[in-house]
Amino acid sequence: MAELIRGLDDAALRDRVAQATALYFLDWSHPVSGMARERSAGAFGYDIGETVCTGGTGFGLLAQVVAAERGWRPRREILDRLERIVTFLEQADRFDGVYPHFLQGTTGRVLPFMPGDDGGDLVETAFLMLGLLGAAACFTEAPEIGARITALYEGVNWAAHLRDGTELMWHGHPDRDFAPHALPIRGWNECLPVFVLGAGSPTFPLPAQVYHDSWASAPAFRNGRDYGGTMLPLGPDWGGPLFLSQYPFLGIDPRGLHDDYADYAAQARAHALVNRHHCLQNPHGWAGYGPECWGLTASDDPSGYVAHAPTEDTGTITPTAALGSLPFVPGPSMAVLRHLHDDLGDRLWGEAGFVDAFCPARDWVADSRLAIDQAPIVIGLENHRSGLIWDLVSSRREIRRGLLRLGFRAPYLDPASA
Repeated sequence: MAELIRGLDDAALRDRVAQATALYFLDWSHPVSGMARERSAGAFGYDIGETVCTGGTGFGLLAQVVAAERGWRPRREILDRLERIVTFLEQADRFDGVYPHFLQGTTGRVLPFMPGDDGGDLVETAFLMLGLLGAAACFTEAPEIGARITALYEGVNWAAHLRDGTELMWHGHPDRDFAPHALPIRGWNECLPVFVLGAGSPTFPLPAQVYHDSWASAPAFRNGRDYGGTMLPLGPDWGGPLFLSQYPFLGIDPRGLHDDYADYAAQARAHALVNRHHCLQNPHGWAGYGPECWGLTASDDPSGYVAHAPTEDTGTITPTAALGSLPFVPGPSMAVLRHLHDDLGDRLWGEAGFVDAFCPARDWVADSRLAIDQAPIVIGLENHRSGLIWDLVSSRREIRRGLLRLGFRAPYLDPASA
């Protein structure tokens, strides 16, 4: 049980929360594969016993890198888990090198995410690859594992998910054509790493023009509207759930990163401020909202799993929304962290940190934690403290090459490496 210790100074509290939250991956990973379990509780009919997630594992690897670098666990312990994960992934189901959303944690066989979705998931695969590449950048003492990770990345056929050569599709199966209702990957949303990793591939690259002609030409890509004094460069009305601007920059360094469409550190900051402004405005009058209690993103909810946003506001606050925003809006995010821990901790804090979500209006607290919500807390707090994960992931040639080929510019990008 993670002990609740009130009254810590800000830096000590951030460290305490990050260290406790990392336990989700350090102690609850699948015993055979080492992969991250999708969730910690079987709410809403989920079977957690053998269900492991690819994207959550990628995020979780970055959280475990933090644990290794901070000395919370022996490096050897985490390196052993990384090797177990790599061995598992080498034998697990892939479709043109693309992993599915869910796998069976012992056998490595695909578990359908939903009926008909039993093939490759390009977005979850991108998140998995970000974590693997970041881990390889950390554990340089094991170059043989790094080489195996590079082979997994180079085995992903990003181009296999192109429809008609011009539109990139989220899901695919080599034995089936894309269904008429298949989901194209168009911006602005969490999928930016797909294009970066795809463009950077030396084996099955995506043409850069797909990024410009499909992703960046979507109706919900450009925004430019003012929300409470904050101009939001990209995204749907009111920005959508906060994960849309958080997931891309768990690993990819947004500091000074821009292209012809946006400054991406400004995008992440603006999205957080717009989300906060809505919660302070509180048009629905939900209980609990305020300067110390804001943050809408996808999470569990009294009615199921909901992509919470200003336009989909059910009164449910998700801790990862504000805490994952700490690198971009440190003052407002720190106020939430302090309130959740010191004031509400008796109900929200426990084993592996905060619960996934809570709804004061309905006196509801989740009995779950989710991999894709817990990891951004650890990563966000560490990127605020040191930029560690940004530095590791963005040091990889694959990332830099992809960014340059897409037309990005940043102080850390050398055009000669494209």
